[in-house]
Amino acid sequence: MVFQYLNNRPLDEARSQYIALLQAQGLAPRAQTIPVPAAAGRMTARAVYAHICAPHYPACAMDGIAVRAADTFGASDTTPVSLSPEQYTLVDTGDPLPDGRDAVIMVEEVVFTQGEAVIRQAAAPWQHVRQIGEDICAGEMLLPGHTPISPAAIGAMLAAGVLEVEVLAKPVVGIIPTGDEVVPPAADPKPGDVMEFNSAIFSAMLEQWGASPRVYPIVPDREDAIRAALEGALEECDMVLVNAGSSAGREDYAAAVIGQVGEVFCHGLAIQPGKPAILGRRGAKPILGVPGYPVSGIIVMEQLLRPLVDLCLGRGAGQPELAQAVLSRRVVSSLKYREFVRVRLGQVGGRLVAAPLARGSGVVSSFMKADGILEIPQGSEGLEVGTQVQVRLLRPARELERTLVAIGSHDPLLDELADLLHQADPDAFMSSSHVGSMGGLMAIRRRETHMAGCHLLNEADGTYNTAILEKQFPQGGVYQVECVGRTQGLMVAPGNPLGITGFGDIARPGIRYVNRQKGSGTRILADYLCRKEGVDPAKVYGYDREEFTHTAVAAQIAGGTADAGMGILSAARIYGLDFLPVCVEQYDLIIPDYAWDTPMVRRVLDILAGPEFRARLEQLGGYTLDRPGRVRRVY
Repeated sequence: MVFQYLNNRPLDEARSQYIALLQAQGLAPRAQTIPVPAAAGRMTARAVYAHICAPHYPACAMDGIAVRAADTFGASDTTPVSLSPEQYTLVDTGDPLPDGRDAVIMVEEVVFTQGEAVIRQAAAPWQHVRQIGEDICAGEMLLPGHTPISPAAIGAMLAAGVLEVEVLAKPVVGIIPTGDEVVPPAADPKPGDVMEFNSAIFSAMLEQWGASPRVYPIVPDREDAIRAALEGALEECDMVLVNAGSSAGREDYAAAVIGQVGEVFCHGLAIQPGKPAILGRRGAKPILGVPGYPVSGIIVMEQLLRPLVDLCLGRGAGQPELAQAVLSRRVVSSLKYREFVRVRLGQVGGRLVAAPLARGSGVVSSFMKADGILEIPQGSEGLEVGTQVQVRLLRPARELERTLVAIGSHDPLLDELADLLHQADPDAFMSSSHVGSMGGLMAIRRRETHMAGCHLLNEADGTYNTAILEKQFPQGGVYQVECVGRTQGLMVAPGNPLGITGFGDIARPGIRYVNRQKGSGTRILADYLCRKEGVDPAKVYGYDREEFTHTAVAAQIAGGTADAGMGILSAARIYGLDFLPVCVEQYDLIIPDYAWDTPMVRRVLDILAGPEFRARLEQLGGYTLDRPGRVRRVY
């Protein structure tokens, strides 16, 4: 008998057309809701946002005594201060900070004498206190859509009050072994028995890829029996493999049966081994006829089934490895310890750049966000900016090559951009570090970032960014991309119980202010408003109390540890705070020449001008998008 095949197509052509056909029929990821503790290794179906802050109360960070910092002022080795029992409270690590206290002194630094606590060093306000939202702020995006859930991410979600999460459902793949001569594995098979172990190989591969295999009993080489098994599997599974019977022998019924219950798209590929493969479908459900020879079957599985599983799971495979990177910020370390520093990574200008993440032992989100681990050996005081370091990758190197690095001013829109970028291209990622507008411009000068968020006010004429760009880049070489106008103002408690009417009120006695870090555009704006309204920052309680994001400032006010703070309207809305507008500022993306023509930057520019980005910002509130994506080059 002459073997006849319906096709002998090139692999790439057959695969791309097959996948396109299935997608047109409706093959796509589907979502299911599961408990967060059971979500390790699963892929988020959509972005996950924090429900509550972590910590959700001001927490003592040390064993010792909680005090009012003002009661300790003046304490020194020569002038110790004795605190009466009414002036301190014994606390353990993790205890809520008692009312009326704003600092914790470690027990090692206290001498107890006849009920009094003697100290020899003054406490600074909020020392050894974990602020509300220090790790995670309610409303922040914990994970973008189509992102693997790590064990650290499980902890972050639970800490943030997220008890259930929508994930991409694991595709259920049915495996139907066929053949009269095929028998279950045995220790003493008879002559002529062919042990059926392909299903065990395929099951292990599927589990490794994140799918759920379902192996059916061996079916004899009868057309009616194979058809009945296939129809039953199609009712229970998302994809079905018919193993063996895909060739053109007298008992090879797979192609005929697939054509009876559905459609044969392609029978026969121009590959060796694996030529007899069958690509079929019923509706959007793939049906693969896989050759019985194990090597052929593995090749077909790798080349044709894995892309379908990846499509349903929205992710690719990769193994961690070691890589050389350039350190973007100085890391200080103790001589006493071997330290493991979590870092974010991205390829910028042909170099792998490592940005250290928060190192606090309670900051679980930093492990969730980490792309790699940097080890600092015992006996080292740390590493300087620009040092070549070796990192252990937690993400595949190919992903890092496709990671857009954003360093600069914080805004929630960066999270939305990252999510939209990854949704548009599952192989593209975005890593953002919040170091303030000036920090972002310095990162561009060091060639460590693809873009920087920036909103720096020129006090002379009220414009944003242009003047400072011309000063910082006198030779040009950067693009100023208009992003959004955003409303800045004072965030205050709901109902404004203290009757704050404007920025100048932050100097009123009894008002507790919370600020942004030095170098951020919001801090520069606050400093400018102090000069404009005659406010002495030294007389503002909490002016030196710094947070790194708008949502972190809002979290302190919502949590009751501060009364007012500068921030953007979208952050106030997340926390249900009252808002006193001060100005509408221009928030731009600054992109250097060396990154301008990269595919990911071009994709981001397309997203900026797209309707979905506009819709997300309208939902957040506090933004205007008059000319998103308008470009001005600094010469």
